[in-house]
Amino acid sequence: MSSRGGYVDGPVRAPRKRAGLWAVSWVAALVLFTGGTSLLNGNGTPVGEAQATPTAKPAPLSSVSLTFDSGRASQMVAAGILKANGLRGTFFINSGFIGSADYMTVDNLHTLAADQNEIGGHTVTLADVTAVETDEASRQICDDRATLTDWGFKVTSFSYPFAASSPQTENLVAACGYNSARGLNEIHTPLDCPSCAAAETVRPTDPFRTRATSEVGSSWTLADLEATVEQAEQAGGWLQLTFYDIDTSGSPRSISPALFEQFATWLAARSEQGTMGVRTVHDVIGGVAKPAVNGPVAAPAAPGQNALRNPGLETPGKYGLPQCWQVSSYGTNTAILSTLNPGHSGEVARRLDVSDYSSGDAKLLPVLDLGACAPSVLENHSYSLRAWYQSTAKTQFEVYYRTKQGTWVYWTASSWFPANTGYQQAVWETPPVPAGAEAISFGLNLFSDGQLATDDYAMYDAAGAPAP
Repeated sequence: MSSRGGYVDGPVRAPRKRAGLWAVSWVAALVLFTGGTSLLNGNGTPVGEAQATPTAKPAPLSSVSLTFDSGRASQMVAAGILKANGLRGTFFINSGFIGSADYMTVDNLHTLAADQNEIGGHTVTLADVTAVETDEASRQICDDRATLTDWGFKVTSFSYPFAASSPQTENLVAACGYNSARGLNEIHTPLDCPSCAAAETVRPTDPFRTRATSEVGSSWTLADLEATVEQAEQAGGWLQLTFYDIDTSGSPRSISPALFEQFATWLAARSEQGTMGVRTVHDVIGGVAKPAVNGPVAAPAAPGQNALRNPGLETPGKYGLPQCWQVSSYGTNTAILSTLNPGHSGEVARRLDVSDYSSGDAKLLPVLDLGACAPSVLENHSYSLRAWYQSTAKTQFEVYYRTKQGTWVYWTASSWFPANTGYQQAVWETPPVPAGAEAISFGLNLFSDGQLATDDYAMYDAAGAPAP
């Protein structure tokens, strides 16, 4: 498997036999955890019958769920530690990242499921579902679940990327067939949220915005983790802890394998006391795995129609970028995007400045999404790519395509276009779109220090494209 520009090249993995998860409601989980005597008093007398002597009131039963976001490869270390301690977790997966560098493979997911861990959804490409159009949010949520289901998993639990949700997105999660969805930053810990509750209720008031702690990272200690569990145990509720990387990088979003192992060992011993159980999210929420639902299809543009949104870069978007466009780079270089007034036509153009160049490239291109911005294509069709540019260095079109899985893959590049002090139109026709490609994204790049101004992009099906 090779990569270019941060995107992974390689075939989509074939579906495998479905791997089962325990379908356990919160009541059944109580029986599973405490055994057959859970409905008996301490002396073996059935509940409700008279007792000769009073017994001490049992401590409240609490649940702890260990959740992991995004399907990071380092989480397989945590999975091994869980297995060694007889514990299980819930792994929320971005299906579009599976097989990419630093992420799990489909085989890894099957290993997790075989060890009775839960596989949940986290959108296809880690999308803030409150910041995109409704159809795009639906594709991100539904298509992620559909892919994971197609790979053989019973997917009932979801977590919101960036903990971003709204009543509308909660409805979308339910419509896509999930039974619950997890947020973040809404449970008290020694590090934050002092006015928050100590635990979520065992039966959450809102199953599509269940409360969890902030993400566990490098600032957390074993004492912090233990104290967070103990407070939830005293409250008698449900605690969800969330992890990202399990490695020795020291990054803000990681904890060391040694710390995770210490915590898992402590947690396993704590659960033996009989007042707390470690369960997957599905074990707590319960419910059946509903049929997969696909999001709305983004249709290709009609012949003769420009397939790009905001082709003149006039409509502003977030973070100083034009709406539906992003800057993408790889290698060692510094890229800055600025606005030029006027543009080739209209009020603005955009200029990419690259400095400190050592390797790689940088380019402006349509957002790599599931169809709101990245134009859909037809297999075996060629497409005419066009953009007006002026540049201090040579440039070329670099092209990516999206697979059915939602993974963006480097595809091809055009021949070089020379540096120009005035605007000139770059025009190039792609080879036929390969089988399995559902959308493409492209941009003019810089492979050196320099400046590149672009405006008035276009993409047409080569059959019926207007003359440049």
